[in-house]
Amino acid sequence: MNLSSPTRKPRLAASPTVDTRMTSQKVSTTHLHASQQDKILTKSPPWGFLRLNLDACRSRFDFFWWFERMDRSIDEIIIGQSAAIKELKQLITVVAEAPTSVLVLGETGTGKELVARAVHAASGRRGKLVSVNCAAIPSELLESELFGHEKGAFTGAEKPRKGRVELASGGTLFLDEIGDMPLSLQSKLLRVLESRSIQPVGGNEEREVDFRLVCATHKNIQESVNEGSFRADLFFRINVFPLQVPTLAERHVDVPLIAEAILAQLATDIGAEIPILDESALTELSRYTWPGNVRELRNVLERAVVMFPKQLVSSIEVRENLLRLKAPRREDELDALWEASQDLSGVSAGEEPTDAPLPHPAHYADWFSYFDTIDMRRHLRDIEVVLIEAALAKSDGMVSQAAEALKLRRTTLIEKMKKLMIDKPSQPKDDETPS
Repeated sequence: MNLSSPTRKPRLAASPTVDTRMTSQKVSTTHLHASQQDKILTKSPPWGFLRLNLDACRSRFDFFWWFERMDRSIDEIIIGQSAAIKELKQLITVVAEAPTSVLVLGETGTGKELVARAVHAASGRRGKLVSVNCAAIPSELLESELFGHEKGAFTGAEKPRKGRVELASGGTLFLDEIGDMPLSLQSKLLRVLESRSIQPVGGNEEREVDFRLVCATHKNIQESVNEGSFRADLFFRINVFPLQVPTLAERHVDVPLIAEAILAQLATDIGAEIPILDESALTELSRYTWPGNVRELRNVLERAVVMFPKQLVSSIEVRENLLRLKAPRREDELDALWEASQDLSGVSAGEEPTDAPLPHPAHYADWFSYFDTIDMRRHLRDIEVVLIEAALAKSDGMVSQAAEALKLRRTTLIEKMKKLMIDKPSQPKDDETPS
């Protein structure tokens, strides 16, 4: 047998006759091609079973991919790693997929709209996020803005227009400052939430809508309910899952991260060279009380972009220029006490102190720009408590060393501790027992 012949094909070995179940006849595989033999001799795989397993694997993959993407989306929208903001992110993750109504609470400038964006981004809804500021739209136009109108419904309605509620169908409707919504519209909104349908102004037919509702307000709606300016039934309908946004003072350790993100955004939006904030500048920004929260921080950083483009900014520039404050003019001993309080505050990059850091004394001059009155006696008492507790912690509970750090007599410190009801060390040393 000449195996080298290119035209000769190898003979197929004879094999037993098999039932193909395709016909009633028996077919000999001797006369079939090798690929045809394989099809006949090989049992058909259980495609249904394999498909189920593949679908299950794909579902698990999609779930983990979606979960990772959801976390990434939330982190991209809400900046921060403080304990307060981590808890907020976890709650957003919990409620994201559910159709539950969400009520975002928080002071002005804390970033309530960002929370609404995070809820929508993590929800997986294919529709858009449609925002409506209930306080910015006149009450006589708010109904048409929400529910739309038909042609000729009122003067100037030359053509029909869809409302924000209908535009949010398949997505999320964000009602900002819902506490300012007129009572007449509150009842209509409640009806929409109950029936999941709208009736445009001047129209006779109802249209079904499917949207996820997220509301936000800086007001205490419970007080508004008690006063009669907000419907109790609507409040209960929207307050299914409340999310409290912490103030910037409550998460001051996030200030450096937020500042970095804002400066990068400003560089893109404005096109200017951003300043370089050194460690002392970031520490100074972290110590500030930020009564205007993140919105005020953004204003200060925008001021920095204008005043110090591509320049190094330290704590001095922050105090004197960016925070619109004059340089502090204090006696040497007060400056020394302030420097000591800086060391005791525990503020450093990536570290979250147990107590909020003290603002610079010069910052108090700017407080009346935000508040009408200040309880100076109570505030000074709070400052004393923070400094004494910090000094005790630094000295490992030794009152003598704490008094020395505070430049006080030991007996004076003991009296202040009694007056302020500050607990003594759990195991006081012998030399610290009051005489």
